[in-house]
Amino acid sequence: MASTGIGRRTSTDGERILLWALPFAVVFWIAAFLAFPGFTEPMSPALTAQEVAAFYRDPDNLPRIRASMIVFNWFGVALIPVLMLIAMQMRRMAHHTPILSYCFIGCIAGGPAMFCIADVFWLLAAFRPERDPALIQLFNDMAWVTFSALVVFLIAQSAFLAVGIYVDRQERPVFPRWLGHFNLAVAAALVPAAFAALYQEGPLAWNGAISFWLKNLAFGLWILVMFWALRGAINRRLSDEGAAA
Repeated sequence: MASTGIGRRTSTDGERILLWALPFAVVFWIAAFLAFPGFTEPMSPALTAQEVAAFYRDPDNLPRIRASMIVFNWFGVALIPVLMLIAMQMRRMAHHTPILSYCFIGCIAGGPAMFCIADVFWLLAAFRPERDPALIQLFNDMAWVTFSALVVFLIAQSAFLAVGIYVDRQERPVFPRWLGHFNLAVAAALVPAAFAALYQEGPLAWNGAISFWLKNLAFGLWILVMFWALRGAINRRLSDEGAAA
């Protein structure tokens, strides 16, 4: 019995270590966001090829673009442990099938990958700034469209998590019900960004108030709220196991 208790305690301690790695990842995210000159004042999709090339050839912009994209890649990978922690909590929910947690895992496999692919396109645009402006513009377009419009994985993961919370009928559910409402609200806030590839100006363009600012603020808020919710779930699990022991 003692060994079982020690094993459970070690498992929970491991979850806490992964959880508290998230604040460090967020620091990297904010630093990279501020370092990239194309985010603090989002680039316009209406820029000409020559204007886009000039942005990447600027001696002040070029090193910042390269450094920020490398850091962003690390942030995308650093999110995976925390997302898997959420999947683990979904496995603890009172469902008749683990299918919802599997669907969530499938979604989190796509989100960070799309994020890293967008980073690679920005890096390619900055890799040879002397190349044809049309090619630089192409890589830049691919980066922004991937980053802005391919939000379906983020939308789906929030929706699957919300459904899992709603159907968790335990006397003491893993996550509070309001967190399901929150995840649906985040999913709804991300939906307009899926149409960013259709517009070159206005709030739905990739630099617009909805497709850029609303999407990124919603995702940032999701990270903060889920950190708080995970912390509470892990602490309650440790308390329950201690009481049972």
